[in-house]
Amino acid sequence: MTASEPYTEATTGYWQDLTPEIPARFPATPPYRFGYPATLPCGRALVLPLRELPDGDRAVASLIANQASNLVVAALADHMATQARTFDAEIVVGLPTLGLAFASEVAERLGQPRYVPLGYSRKFWYDDALSEPVSSITSPDAGKKLRLDPNLLPLIEGRRVVLIDDAISTGATALAAVRLLQKVGVEIAGMVVAMKQTNRWQASTTALPVRAVFGCPLFQRGEGGWIPLAATQPDIP
Repeated sequence: MTASEPYTEATTGYWQDLTPEIPARFPATPPYRFGYPATLPCGRALVLPLRELPDGDRAVASLIANQASNLVVAALADHMATQARTFDAEIVVGLPTLGLAFASEVAERLGQPRYVPLGYSRKFWYDDALSEPVSSITSPDAGKKLRLDPNLLPLIEGRRVVLIDDAISTGATALAAVRLLQKVGVEIAGMVVAMKQTNRWQASTTALPVRAVFGCPLFQRGEGGWIPLAATQPDIP
């Protein structure tokens, strides 16, 4: 291999299993090639595919929750529920789209009978006052709005909630959710995600406590693979 090779590959298989040890195919230390092994609090390893960013010189570790196996979603939800309990919230609010894969699971583990989903699509009975503009690293389209079904207002008005999402990267979706929920008098105790994807989000969400199962840095292309940039490693939990 040469330094010009991508060290990435198309896959939906990496995040389907949890293993007691890092699979032999993947380096346990930098430089990383193709996959990044994240260690969960239970000690098991979850290998995430490395995705090259458009600039070609950097990469991020990727978790696509709605493509993950039930085993992995359940294990991550177990750890997320442990973190969510520290916020002592009355109800879970799930962020779209991939956060909804975890919100129901976390709510069940907290003994809550249901959760409140936020969404992007507008149903004809929605109120535009219950929306906030948002963009993300994977969906930067202008005009996208985070929305709350007005029929769900009685479930959260004046209550203490915890936000659930698959990952936090730029913090844009989290901030939109905070703005939206504060409009209706919701107390936001904090946020729990499966993955903190770098620490870029910290500059914009300093007032929102965020806890995670694991975290991944930004990676720079180097000789023989991808090198984690230590300054971008988020704190865990």
